[in-house]
Amino acid sequence: MRSALVTGPGLPPQYTDAPEPQPADGEIVVDVLAAAIHPLTRSRAAGTHYSDTSRFPLIPGVDGVGRDADGVLRYFALDAGPGSMAQRVAIDPRRSIPLPDDADPVTVAAGMNPAMSSWIALRSRIRFAAGQSVLVLGATGAAGGLAVEVARLLGAARIVAAGRDATRLAALPARGATAVVRLGTPDTAAALAREAADVDIVLDYVWGDVSAAAMTALVTARPDRSRPLTWVQIGSTAGPTTPVPAAALRAARLQLVGSGIGSVPVPELLAELPELARILTSGGLQVDARPVPLADVESAWTSPASDRARIVLVPDER
Repeated sequence: MRSALVTGPGLPPQYTDAPEPQPADGEIVVDVLAAAIHPLTRSRAAGTHYSDTSRFPLIPGVDGVGRDADGVLRYFALDAGPGSMAQRVAIDPRRSIPLPDDADPVTVAAGMNPAMSSWIALRSRIRFAAGQSVLVLGATGAAGGLAVEVARLLGAARIVAAGRDATRLAALPARGATAVVRLGTPDTAAALAREAADVDIVLDYVWGDVSAAAMTALVTARPDRSRPLTWVQIGSTAGPTTPVPAAALRAARLQLVGSGIGSVPVPELLAELPELARILTSGGLQVDARPVPLADVESAWTSPASDRARIVLVPDER
């Protein structure tokens, strides 16, 4: 069969021949229909993700959509071993969910991973209640934009979307944001203080110095510092560490929580996927996807991101 193959950290994958998958006990082989290039996919392939245990060479890909021998369309997530960027892959069916046969594999492959980040954070990692208010830091990325929609679907009363890209930011009220804040400007702190000082939850996709400054702005302006503020750390596009202000933790009921691989038990995570898949397949979330033949994986991997469409590799041979 044909697959993508990464031969070393930091190298782009090559389109090459690969051995047929050899399923372990309890596994099944699926024909891969779509596998997206997620940030998680890239960081694992580079050997830089905290959950990475890979050895090179490796077939990249953390999830995908495939069809099993019985003709069942499945979304699947992979834990270890060969990834999803191949014509076929062995999966644990317990880490997969059946999809409607008319589901679009490209849309599901593009949307499940980024939508899962906020869905799991709000449904499993913390106690979120309809009527609460949410700030999404990094809302102009693919996952952040979906977080705005997920918060709306789950009943958030107010959603403040904060991001750097002015064009993408302007589109977020149509997706559920009740206010927007431009990050990286001289007015950012004042705008966050004005629009988000009283939020209940922060979904943070940026981290780094940006988050430290946002914490200071929110806590300083918070009208009732005894009101709980739950800060959920999900991504780190602005840096892997942040200088958390000690005063912010002491001067307010600020709780820092991480949400990611390892923080939610796998059975609990898998239990949430069918509902999220139903929403995705019914068009309940806006997903921008760009299908690319698997044969073009190297150019797709190295091309600059010019929009927020997620690249989805589609094997073109069987």
